[in-house]
Amino acid sequence: MHRDTRGWVFVGPFLAVFALTFLAPIGYAIYLSLFRDQAFFGGTVFVGLDNYAAVIQDAKFWESFLRVLAFLVVQVPVMLILALLAALAIDSARLHGASFFRIVIFLPYAVPGVVAVLMWGFIYGNNFGLAADLNDLLGSSIQPLSKSWMLPSIANIVTWEFVGYNMLIFYSALRTIPEDLYEAAAIDGAGTFRTIRAVKLPALRGAIVIATIFSIIGSFQLFNEPNILRVLAPNVITTYYTPNMYAYNLSFAGQQFNYSATVAIVMGLLTAIIAYVVQLRGSREAL
Repeated sequence: MHRDTRGWVFVGPFLAVFALTFLAPIGYAIYLSLFRDQAFFGGTVFVGLDNYAAVIQDAKFWESFLRVLAFLVVQVPVMLILALLAALAIDSARLHGASFFRIVIFLPYAVPGVVAVLMWGFIYGNNFGLAADLNDLLGSSIQPLSKSWMLPSIANIVTWEFVGYNMLIFYSALRTIPEDLYEAAAIDGAGTFRTIRAVKLPALRGAIVIATIFSIIGSFQLFNEPNILRVLAPNVITTYYTPNMYAYNLSFAGQQFNYSATVAIVMGLLTAIIAYVVQLRGSREAL
C-alpha cells in the first residue's frame, strides 16, 4: 500500500523550526543540568541528579517561588475579574462608545513591556515621581518601591498591562454566544444579571480556564518588571527575587550554567504541574 507523504511537505518546516527552537533548547538544558563545573579539580563532571537535589534544598529558590506564588494567588484573580467586568460592560448594549473603550482598555497591552515598566518606575519614584509629588502635597509617606509595597506595585503594573489582553479573550468568547440563547432568556423574563449568570458566564467558562492558565504561566515567568525596577530599588529586589531572575543571574552573573539550567527545569516542571491541575479542574467543572 502506497503511503502519501505529501502532508509531511507542509508540516515539515514547522516541525523543523519547532525542534530547533523548542525541543533542542530543552534537551540541552536537561543535558547541562546533569553536569557540574568543578572549580578546583577542573573540567565538568557528570553528577546525575545532584543538581536537582541541591535545588530542592535551596532556600533562595523556594523563597523566590513562594513569592511568585503569593503574587499569583492575589494578582491573577484581581486581573481576571477586572477583565471579565470590562468584557461584560463592552458586550452589553447599554455602554455607549463600546469600540472606544475596547481600544482604550486593550492599549496598555500594545505598549512594550520594558517601556511600561520604565513609565511606572518613574511614577513610583520616591524622590522624583508622582508618588513623591503626592507625598509633598498630602504630607504622606507613600513609597511604592519599599520592601512592603514592591510586590503590590509590580502586581499593579502587570494588571495594567494584561487586563486588556484577557478582556479581549473574554469578549471574543461572548461574541460567539448564539442570539437564540439571549432570546430564550428574554422570553423567560431574565433580567441583565440573570442573563449574565445563566447565559454569559457558562459560555465563558472555557475562556476563563484558558486565561487563567496563561496568567499562571506568566506569573511564574515574572522577570521584566522586577529586573528593571531593581535599578530603582536595589536593596529591595534581590538577584533571586523571582525564579527567572535567580536562573538568569546564576547563569549570566555567576557563570553557574549547570545549576541555572536545573533551576529553570524545576521551575518549568512546577509551572506545568500547577497549570495542568488548573486545566483539569476547570475541565471537570465545565462537564
